[in-house]
Amino acid sequence: MKLDFFSRTAPRALVAVAALAAAAAFAQSAPPAAAPKGGSAGPLTIPYDVEFLGPDQANVRKATAIVNGAVITGTDIEHRMALIILANEGRIPPDEMVRLRAQVLRNLVDETLQIQAAEGADIKIEQREIDSYYANYAQNFQQNATQFSAYLRTVGSSDASIKRQIHGELAWTRLQRRQIEPFVNVSDEEVTAIIERLNASRGAQEYRIAEIFVSATPETAVSARANMQRIVEQLKAGASFQAYARQFSEASTAAVGGDLGWVRAEQLPEALAEAALTMPVGALSEPIAIPGGFSVLAMQDKRQVLVADARDAVLSLKQLSFTVPAGTTRAQVEPMIQRLAQTGQTMGGCGGADAAAAAIGAEVVSSDQVKVRDLPPALQELLLGLSIGQATPPFGTVQEGIRILVLCGRDDPPASQGPSYDDIYAALSGERVNRRAQRYLRDLRRDAVVDYR
Repeated sequence: MKLDFFSRTAPRALVAVAALAAAAAFAQSAPPAAAPKGGSAGPLTIPYDVEFLGPDQANVRKATAIVNGAVITGTDIEHRMALIILANEGRIPPDEMVRLRAQVLRNLVDETLQIQAAEGADIKIEQREIDSYYANYAQNFQQNATQFSAYLRTVGSSDASIKRQIHGELAWTRLQRRQIEPFVNVSDEEVTAIIERLNASRGAQEYRIAEIFVSATPETAVSARANMQRIVEQLKAGASFQAYARQFSEASTAAVGGDLGWVRAEQLPEALAEAALTMPVGALSEPIAIPGGFSVLAMQDKRQVLVADARDAVLSLKQLSFTVPAGTTRAQVEPMIQRLAQTGQTMGGCGGADAAAAAIGAEVVSSDQVKVRDLPPALQELLLGLSIGQATPPFGTVQEGIRILVLCGRDDPPASQGPSYDDIYAALSGERVNRRAQRYLRDLRRDAVVDYR
C-alpha cells in the first residue's frame, strides 16, 4: 500500500506501522476444573487442591523487560510481532521468529527510552495528537478509527500498540527539534559545493538503493553472515524489504525502510559500489562484506544526474485484448495471438484501433495518463522504443488473457534542473541530525537500567 506517511518527514511510527500490521497472541481458557476435592467457594464449588489443566496464568501480562521502571510485557511484543507477520503475509519460518521477537523487544526498549527522554525534557505529547495521527492512518485502510481498532483486534494486534509507536515517534521527533536541530549547522559554502559537484557530474549514473546493514566483528562474522543469508532468503520469498530493514538494520536508514536515497557509486563503500554497478532495477544482492559488518542491497531505480529520465514520460495508450475462456490450451490460444499480432501491424495506428478491434472481436481500453515507470520493466523498454501508432507484440497469459498496446501519444519529461538549494540544505541537515540522534540514543541505552525477565 502506497501511503503519504512513507516519507522522510513522517513520524517513523507511522512509517513502521504502514509496512507492518497484525496477528497476535491470544489467551487460552483453561478447561473445566476437576470435581471438588473437599473445597468450595459457594455455588462455584472450587476445589482446594487446584490442578491447572491449561496454560498457567494465561491472561497474566508478564513483564519481558523493565526499562527504568517502565514495563514492557509479552503482549506488547506479540502485538508488534503480529504487525510484522501480516506485513510479510505470514511467510516467516519458525527459526526466524525467535530472532524477530528479540529484535522487536530491542525496538520497544529504544521506544521506551525515547519517550522517557522526551518526558525528562518536559515534552508532553497530548492524547488528542496521538488519536489524530491514528485516525489519519486508519483512513489509509478506508476505515475510521473505531473500525480500524476492531480490525486490528480480529487479526491479533491492537490500537494501543500502534498508538504507542506514534507516541514514541512524536516524542523523539520533538526532542530532536529541541536538543539536536538547533545545534546542527549547514553552511552556504557546503550547499554551493554540492550544487557545483552535481553540475560537474551531469549525466553520471545514480542509483536509488535500499540497504539492510548488520554489524559484525571478526568473532561474530560467521553468524552475522548466516543471519543475513536467512534475511535474503526471506526477501526472495516475498517478504517486505522495508519491514525487515526497520526491524533488523543497524544503519540510521532503518527508520525509512533502509532507503539510502539517490547515490552515485563513488559515494558507496567499494564493495557496495561494485555490486550496484551490475545490479538491474528490482534486483536483490547477496550479503556483501564491508568494513564493520554485512549489507544487503535492493536496487530500486536508476537515473542520470541532471538528465531527464525517459521513464518519466507520460503515454497515451490503447489496449486491444482477448479474454481467454477457462480451460483453453495454449494451442487453442495461438490463433488469437496471431490475429492480435497482425492487427497491430496493419490497423494504421490508434485511429484505426477501434474498427480493427471490432473486426476481430477484441476489447478496446484507452488511457491517456500512463507513466512509463509505472509499467513492468519489460514493457518500459519496449514502449520507449516505439514510434507513435506502433503496437507491441502480443503478451499475457492463458489465465489472464492476451493483449497488445498501441502507442497513441507521448509527453516527454522536461529537462531536469536537479535538486534546489533548499532540498540540498534539508538533506545535509537531516543527515547530521540523524547521526546525532543515533549517538543520543546510544547514550540513553548506556545509562538505562533495563531488567530483562
